[in-house]
Amino acid sequence: MAGLDPAIHVDQSESRLKHCACGTAWMPVTSTGMTVSRNMPNIAEGDDTVTRVLLVGCGKMGSAMLNGWLDRGIAPAGIVVVEPGQTARDAFAPKGVTVVDDAATIAPTFTPDVVVLAVKPQVMAAVAPAYAKYKDSVFLSIAAGKPIAFFAGLLGEVAIVRAMPNTPAAVRAGITVCVPNAKVDAPRRAACQALLEAVGEVAWSEDESQMDAVTAVSGSGPAYVFLLAEVMAKAGIAAGLPEDLATRLARATVSGSGDLLRASAESSEQLRINVTSPGGTTAAALAVLMAEGKGFQELMTEAVAAAAKRGKELAG
Repeated sequence: MAGLDPAIHVDQSESRLKHCACGTAWMPVTSTGMTVSRNMPNIAEGDDTVTRVLLVGCGKMGSAMLNGWLDRGIAPAGIVVVEPGQTARDAFAPKGVTVVDDAATIAPTFTPDVVVLAVKPQVMAAVAPAYAKYKDSVFLSIAAGKPIAFFAGLLGEVAIVRAMPNTPAAVRAGITVCVPNAKVDAPRRAACQALLEAVGEVAWSEDESQMDAVTAVSGSGPAYVFLLAEVMAKAGIAAGLPEDLATRLARATVSGSGDLLRASAESSEQLRINVTSPGGTTAAALAVLMAEGKGFQELMTEAVAAAAKRGKELAG
């Protein structure tokens, strides 16, 4: 897995996060507006990259993305959402977004720049073919485990981007990895980039075989971090802390450390070393967590491998 994580640098003068490819297969990631506070620019100001979006599925990830687009300035009149039921309609129709129950009720004059496929993977085969008529659009899928070939079989010879976001997108702090097919030209790629940057960072790969590992690291990764907060709190309780205090300490420590890691130019290894005084309390704890053959690294390597293996199985 060497070479898969792009280096993150902090420009101290502008406080902007940048990615570099570092000689790997990763493409450079746009840094415009990627500040430490994760505030994004208004993409409607002087940028007509995306004007018409069709969002198919408006669950947790779909609604997080939609909120991000609206916050960044995409005109709600240019967005159509396909989601049955009242939840999405109640949330977004008052903001000017068109919400319909199915593909058949989309206005025939509506021609999207991007069709975002955000329904659950298990129903994608039944849902996606209804949108094959949009031959000039780029199809952006956020369905885990579904390869480009799967969508090509359903949609035909169209531009397809397979993307793997993660749940911190809900607070505009996600990261999404994308793989395009050969039909995705520069304007279509830029359109997908603009939409995904509304909820966090974006990286591109030309190697779809990496997506199972991507899913195992960043797609499933938030669960690992939440588990860390969970077990830290339980360990604090076992050490004698009240439950509410132990939980508060664990949550604040995990989230604050993440903020520090994002803002720092130092590696995660160096940040760990900075906290660790020789012979001190942190060193004593790390001796357990980093024990050779049975420590945190071995467990995480095994966990990521298990997730990647399962991703391959689900893809068939």
